[in-house]
Amino acid sequence: MTKANSLTIRLLEQAEPYEPVWQKMQNYTNTRNEQSSDEIWLLEHQKVFTQGQAGKAEHLLNTGDIPVVQVDRGGQVTYHGPGQLVMYILVDLRRHKLGVRDMVTLMEQAIIDVLQSFSVTAFAKADAPGVYVDQSKIASLGLRVRRGCTFHGFALNLDVDMEPFLRINPCGYAGMQMSNLADFVSNLDHSLVRQRLCDYMVEKIGYTDVNYTSHLD
Repeated sequence: MTKANSLTIRLLEQAEPYEPVWQKMQNYTNTRNEQSSDEIWLLEHQKVFTQGQAGKAEHLLNTGDIPVVQVDRGGQVTYHGPGQLVMYILVDLRRHKLGVRDMVTLMEQAIIDVLQSFSVTAFAKADAPGVYVDQSKIASLGLRVRRGCTFHGFALNLDVDMEPFLRINPCGYAGMQMSNLADFVSNLDHSLVRQRLCDYMVEKIGYTDVNYTSHLD
């Protein structure tokens, strides 16, 4: 089996502190080689605001007791916390003959298609990256590419506490309305959302050798 078709999916069960996971993403990306498998990590984070490379201080309104971490992804400020599903995508683009825009579109379409499977109609915006339902933002995207490989990914709101979003201008937009998938789906099954997102990425990228684990090395 070639590494081009090999994927490790890490399903983490506990809310993880942000910075150690971010450091592991960087380390994996910096040290991987042609023999390294691609990886997808699915997890929730402990409460944190992350400010992207283009982030402006004026978008941090009143962060209070929630820490702010300056990170190396694109985009402005966003919030992560329990009840929000984060998918980190560690993929060798050259191996799959994908461009950065291809991967961004793939992430957006994965969310749109999975939400449609729950009878929720969502869409992407060319001028405001992310995925939206009605006039509200339900998922944020922030990708970084190094040595031809992606890291970071997207965050999909399942039933996250919305209050912290009021402490910032989400993704740099004052007054942006945010939503949860649970606003539109009764008795939402988090594990089903995770599995459908994984299945979509596996199918569209074309992995044939998929290994699941519940921890980070």
